[in-house]
Amino acid sequence: MRFNMPAEEFEGRRAKVAPVAAILGECHGHPVWRAGVDPVDELVSCVLSQSTNDSNRDRAFDALKARWPDWRGVVEAPTDEVIATIRVAGLANQKGPRIQALLRDIHEQQGAFNIDFLADLPLDEATAWLTSLRGVGPKTAAIVLCFAFGRPSLPVDTHVHRVGKRLGLIPERMSAERAHPLMAALVPAEQHYSFHIQLILHGRELCHARRPDCANCPLSAICDWYSDQQAEASST
Repeated sequence: MRFNMPAEEFEGRRAKVAPVAAILGECHGHPVWRAGVDPVDELVSCVLSQSTNDSNRDRAFDALKARWPDWRGVVEAPTDEVIATIRVAGLANQKGPRIQALLRDIHEQQGAFNIDFLADLPLDEATAWLTSLRGVGPKTAAIVLCFAFGRPSLPVDTHVHRVGKRLGLIPERMSAERAHPLMAALVPAEQHYSFHIQLILHGRELCHARRPDCANCPLSAICDWYSDQQAEASST
């Protein structure tokens, strides 16, 4: 039994990945990872992204970088100044001290504000190191490994979790945190980045949380949620 499910159930979920990926590719293209994101920048950006939108996250990150030229400046700055600088991202009273503690932990362990060594660690060790940092969970670790390093890691954010459950890839009662290793096992490693981006785009454009646009969704024919809705409607 894998992921607390029978082998045949796991294989059934995995068998759906190929047709889903093919349709998503036609609908949203095939995103390709490109190097260029600094890993520590990505890590700080992830903290800022919690409970806010991308625009406010980016505004807060840009303000932080403009106010202090390097991460040492952020660590040594009065916490209230850091909080004021990132206030646009929301939850600043929590995020400011968390960012300073995170940066401090990295410097204490590595002697620099640099985590490039993660590129050479086995994936499970890199994940374990990141999640050992205060305030870093499975999603943040997966985002850093996927986006900053291009490593096979499939972050399960709110869109991936919602769309994955509706399609029948993720069990209905499985949390996003527990879904990380499942999705990583279901999807071929070389498709982790593209599949993650495709699911996010699909969640934003069609598979909305409150009113999914099933009428225009190219996945409706293989979507468990849509099938259940249709069966429910026909029985009333």
